[in-house]
This record gives sequence, C-alpha cells and structure tokens, in this order.
Amino acid sequence: MKNLRKRFIQEDIKLDEISPPTPSHGGTTHLSDQDEGDLDFFKVRIMYLSSVLIIFFVLVIARLWYLQIQNGEYFDSLAYNNRVRSQEILAPRGNIFDRNNQEVVTNRPSFNVVWMRKNKKIDNSFLEIMAKILHVKVEDLLVRIRKNAHSPLHVPIILAEDIDWKTLAYVENKKPELPGIRIEVVPLRTYHFGDLASHLIGYLGQINEKELKKRKEEGYRPGDLIGKSGLEKLEQTTLRGEKGTSYSEVNAKGYEQRSLQDTEALPGNDIQLTIDMELQKIAENAMNAANKAGAVVVVEVNTGRLLTLASTPGLPLTKFVGGIPNAVWKSILDNPYKPLRNKIVQEHYPPGSTYKLITSLAGLAEGMITPDTIIFCPGHYKLGNRTYGCWKKSGHGPVNLNKAIAESCDVYFYSLGQRLGVDKLAEYASLFGLGHKTGIEMEHEQSGLVPSTSWKRRRYNEKWHEGETLSVAIGQGANNTTPLQICMMTSVVANGGTLYQPKVIEEIRDPDGKPIKKFTPQIKNKIVGQAKNLQQIRKGMISAVNDKHGTGKIVKFEKMIVAGKTGTAQVVRLKQYRHLHEDDIPYKYRDHAWFVCFAPAINPEIAVTVLVEHGLHGGSGAGPIARLVLEQYFAERLKEVDTMSFVSLPDFSEETLVNPQNNKIKVN
Repeated sequence: MKNLRKRFIQEDIKLDEISPPTPSHGGTTHLSDQDEGDLDFFKVRIMYLSSVLIIFFVLVIARLWYLQIQNGEYFDSLAYNNRVRSQEILAPRGNIFDRNNQEVVTNRPSFNVVWMRKNKKIDNSFLEIMAKILHVKVEDLLVRIRKNAHSPLHVPIILAEDIDWKTLAYVENKKPELPGIRIEVVPLRTYHFGDLASHLIGYLGQINEKELKKRKEEGYRPGDLIGKSGLEKLEQTTLRGEKGTSYSEVNAKGYEQRSLQDTEALPGNDIQLTIDMELQKIAENAMNAANKAGAVVVVEVNTGRLLTLASTPGLPLTKFVGGIPNAVWKSILDNPYKPLRNKIVQEHYPPGSTYKLITSLAGLAEGMITPDTIIFCPGHYKLGNRTYGCWKKSGHGPVNLNKAIAESCDVYFYSLGQRLGVDKLAEYASLFGLGHKTGIEMEHEQSGLVPSTSWKRRRYNEKWHEGETLSVAIGQGANNTTPLQICMMTSVVANGGTLYQPKVIEEIRDPDGKPIKKFTPQIKNKIVGQAKNLQQIRKGMISAVNDKHGTGKIVKFEKMIVAGKTGTAQVVRLKQYRHLHEDDIPYKYRDHAWFVCFAPAINPEIAVTVLVEHGLHGGSGAGPIARLVLEQYFAERLKEVDTMSFVSLPDFSEETLVNPQNNKIKVN
C-alpha cells in the first residue's frame, strides 16, 4: 500500500478520484503480489520482536534461577557476612620442656593492630593518623600494605605487632573513629632461658609467599607465624595447633555490635627434650665468657640421649619475637664467628688427635700392635725423602700404646697408620659413625669425610699417596668430622662398642599432658669382640688425664677419675707463622682445639666433647670448658663420694690382648 501511495503521488493522482475496483468472480477482492510482500514483511518484524521478548524473559528467569536456586546458599552467605564478621583465633603453640620438666619455651599474649580493607585504595590521611598512633613512619606502613597488595580483601593487614598497653588502650578507645582497624590477640614465644640452646630450639617468623604456596591446603594465611629453624621448624606440625574462629555481629559501617558463638582454638602438642638446661647454661656461659666460638656436646653413653647441645655464639632468640630489627639481623650476618651456623652439625673440622682412638683400635684389632709394642719417638718420622714432625720436637722416646694415647705421640701413630693403610683406617672410622650423618633432629647436618683410596680416585681422579696416610692417622689431611660425630665416637669407646642413635626429644605430649609418643634408646651399630681392646684404649685415656705427663691433666679431679683425650687440629700449614708467638698468629689461621672425655672411668655415664674454633691447644683451649661441665653434672656426688668405683682407677692387671688371629672386628 505504501508503494501504491508513492506511485499515486508521483503521478499527481488524488486518491479520492479513483474509483474502487469492481469485484469480479463473485465479489472477491484480490491483492497484488506487491501487497502480499508488504504483509510478509510485517509478519517477520512481529516474529522478530516476539523472539526478542521471549529471549529477554528467558534470560531474566535463568538469572533468577542462578541467583536464587543454584547459588542461593553462596549469596546468602555473602549477605550473612555483611552482617556477621569472622575472625581467626590463633592457636597457642605447644610448649617445650627440658628433661627435668623445666619450662624452656612457652607462650604469652601479644596484641597486633590489623586493618580490614573495604577496597584496595589507600587513604593518605588515614595512614598519617595510624602512623602517629603507632609511632612509626608512614613509609613503614606503606611497605606493609604493599607486601599484601595481592591478598584478598578479607585477609587483614598487620600494621603493628606486639604493641604496648598504652597504645592498646588508645586504639580501643578510638575504635569508632578508625574504620577497619581492630586488635588481634596473638600468642608469642617466651624463652625462659633466654638465648640458650638457640640452634636447637630455632625461631619463628612470618610465613613467606613460597611457604604459603606450599602449605596453602593446611590452612595457613598471610601473616601467620611459622617455624623458620630448629625444632620450631622441624616439629612445626607437632607444635602448631588448630586455629579457632570468633564471630561477631557488625552494623552497616562495620562496627562490632555483639559477639556471637566462638570456636575455640586447640593448642599444639608439647615437647619434652632430653636436654638438661642447667648443664646447657654452664656450657654456653663458659664458652661465651671466654669469647670462644665452637661447640659443646654431652651425651649419655648408654642411651644416646643428648644432655647438652651448645653452639656458640648463639642466636638472639628474644630479638626474633615480633620480628627482628634490621640492625640486629645485619649484626648477625656480619659477625665473623658465624652465629647462624650450627657448629654442632653444620660445620666440620679435622678431628686432630681425637682420631688416634680410631687408629689405636684398628691397630689392636688387626694385630698390628699389642699394648706393649714399643715404637721409638725421636721427635720426627721419615718416609721417603720427607720428614714428619711430632708435636714434641725433642721426642717421647720409647712409647707403648698407653703412653702414645696419654701423651698423644704423633710418631707412634705415623708408624701404626703406615702399617694399616688408609682404607683400613676408613673401615674402622666408619664403624664409629664417622663419615655418616647421625640422623639427629637438626637441620643441614653434614656427613663429614672419611678419606680412602677410592674416594680420592672418584673425587680427584688421582692415586693415593702413602704420605697422606700418615696425616690421616693423626686426624689431619682430608679427615673432616662434626663435634656431634666425635662425641658419639667417644661414647662408643666409653660403653664398650655400642653406637646409639643420638636423640634430643624424649616425649611428645598433648595439651592435657598425656603422652602421645615416647622415644626410647635405639642402637645403630654394635662392635663385638673388641671389649678388651677398647678397655686398653680407655686405660690410655685415663692416663691422659691423671698421669703427670698426660696432655689432659687440666681435667683431673681429686674425687673422680675422668678418661679423656686432647686434640689439636691444624687449619693451614703456613711457614711464615712458625716463628711467631701463637697469640700473634691471625685468628683464622690458628689451630682448632678439641677435648673429649667420659666419666666416671668405671661405669661411665656421660661423654663430653668440646670444640673451640682456633683455640690452639686441646688441653688449655677446650679442657677447662669440659671440666666445668663435669663439675655441674657430678656436683652432688663430688661433695660426698659414695662409691669406691667413683674414685678408684680400674684394674688393668689382667691380660687384655687376645690372639691376633682371632681378633678381627665383628659388627652386629
């Protein structure tokens, strides 16, 4: 019709001048093809509009179904959270006790200021107000906020930790004026013995991104404290506990209206150590008083329980509480005595003359010597065109095994080592646990090194030289051991051939004090068939302390017989320092000092090992520390002697050497 009207207009024809068409064939009017096309066009448009309306209502219905049915619970939860706010309650970590159930590490409440963000925008005026309240710089707050920039908004940002009571009271009073700010109660560690046993206990720190990613499924969140070293790290799961949740109702502005039901946090499990903290205190104080770096280890020779594990200098555990200041951390890193290194297991040293106990047993067991075998010491030993000196330049003269151990004659052990060979020495050293990790509950333990011909071939692709064996026989050369390994070696000599697994954890208990797991002595290796030979070595160690020419006589007691051995481990061989007085030699080039002992001589109870880095001589450098430890452990019995065996020398009058043909070492 539109087209017809257009045509009529173009032809200047008036519509009313046109007569209507005359119906034909019974009066029926027929539309032209063009008119039918126009009707189809209208039908298409109506169908299109109808489809659009249908699709619109379908989408609305689908959205309503998605919001109310499929995700109804989720959005109901969001609405609930707009009214109810949840806050995690951190669980108190488990306590740590010593062997006498003295509190070593417990918890105290501390208060952190945290900020719950509504969005990720930063209001400068708000930061200025908070900086003034917390007595910090605005820049410091910005650093904390930027560290958590990618955290979800529901995760609070810690603005200040362990605030004082005055700041706490002010924040609580001003809470209505500080949107999003709240106080979070956090348990912090209290160290009842200060920094003692710091390398064993370890310290806590905020979880980092790498740790958070690894432990995400365990319920950790940014800002959580986690063990960073020591038992705090190794026993993190044991000590951690389970978090609780506190629910409170808030108004539209986010202010708390009332508290709702809480889920209590579950404290972590407690740990009882084998460590005697009073003995630990004596050892560390003695080392620190002399400004000595090194290690002191004390072990029960018949159980493997460790009573003292002192590495000096120690870590400032109390400084780590609430975050260690940068200046303190820098001073630790710059300390030349390396306080971050746990010298008990992480550092390894040449064992020096303490290794002569290994050489002695190998010689006796292999039939190379008897206790009465005499080797003359002129003060030096020749091998080929080289001369190896004894520590006593004038020589010891005729030397048997007892005198060799007591006076630490190098020439005696040069000769014996040459007869045995380095591979035989390595075999016996391995039986005492040298060259292997002990498996103690400490991080980054080193295995040390027991050299052999095969080791040198693998390491350097070179042949072993006979002269190197002489150095190994007296504990020098490529020999490397940890103080813990040397202490366990000494305990094997003391108890007659049993190598125990060293232990520092006695028991794990639940928060109610009920035992969960108890650790009992565990034997790693047992040397049989060598009881009498070990007895001969103990005799030499007794002479080393109690004879007038013994190198360890500084540890001699009037009321107790102690067996011991000194050791001096050369750090470097520098001719330019030979003419200098020892005190004039640069510190880093001075020899290390060892002293090992056990007591009482009959029915030994404990073995003590002292290593003083660059301490020069075992007797004078390390011996006095060992004496103080023995005095502390045996204090009550030294006041009043109650057993003859405590003061009497053992009887070695009987024949102690068995037939060399049947004297090969046996291992269970």
